[in-house]
Amino acid sequence: MELRDIEIFLTLADELHFGRTAERLHISQARVSQAIKKQERRIGAALFDRTSRTVTLTPVGRILRVELQQAYDLIHAGLARASDAALGVRGTLRLGVMGLIGNEMRPIISAFETRYPECTVQVVEYHFSDPFSLLRAGKLDVQVAWRPVHEADLSVGPTVFTEGRVLGVAAGSDLADRESVSLEDLGGRLVLDGGPRVPEYWIEAMIPKYTPSGRPIPRGNSVQTFHELLSLLAAGQIVCPLNGHVRRYYTPPGIAFIPIHDAPPTEWALVWPTATEPARLRAFLDTAAEFGAAHAPRTG
Repeated sequence: MELRDIEIFLTLADELHFGRTAERLHISQARVSQAIKKQERRIGAALFDRTSRTVTLTPVGRILRVELQQAYDLIHAGLARASDAALGVRGTLRLGVMGLIGNEMRPIISAFETRYPECTVQVVEYHFSDPFSLLRAGKLDVQVAWRPVHEADLSVGPTVFTEGRVLGVAAGSDLADRESVSLEDLGGRLVLDGGPRVPEYWIEAMIPKYTPSGRPIPRGNSVQTFHELLSLLAAGQIVCPLNGHVRRYYTPPGIAFIPIHDAPPTEWALVWPTATEPARLRAFLDTAAEFGAAHAPRTG
């Protein structure tokens, strides 16, 4: 089966419309029909059920779609790697960071750009309310995210930074004057809800549902930006476990950041789409691995 015919089949399986498929691939509808009929003759079974109004995949078509998509992705990834190898390590690497964690990446970025002068690193911010969409949309090459990351289409590389955690509370909270707090202090207090685009396991690694003794930690508001989170904290509407660097970089009025003495450390790691690994990304991963993980100062 020719690569173009595979592309036609996969596009039609996505669009389920001959006209839109032809328009998307800049070919005629007749070419689309010809390619599908050729594939059906070769396989000996219908791949699509067609009516005057709808186009749907048959059971055989659904199986073929899964198999061909994997092969198609591998072929394109291989071509991209070969192209990058021919060009060498150059171009712009788009690095996703969450807020000011990008500042902690400066030593690695500087080492990488010094070693590969034809490369530059563009730092792009993403928010924890939608942690992986920019990566999956191809708008980032790699990002820094806290562990664990268990996504089938994403690879996890070296840890680049570790730090402790703090609890954000309103300045008038009964916890605000303490030298440190425990995860047990979260019992019965309303915390941030991650929102619909956050994997549950990932946000729970930062904001647990239960205290160590099993007391429920209720969830309330979700936010789209860090400044929205700060507003909720200042208003006393929620409390929220946060990473320790927040205490160093932010001093907003009306909010206190108290070290959580029994919280596990946060490990920030590099994450990227498994199907794509250009030469500049591999060079950046190697640089980060050689540089090693930095450790933040104690939060308390």
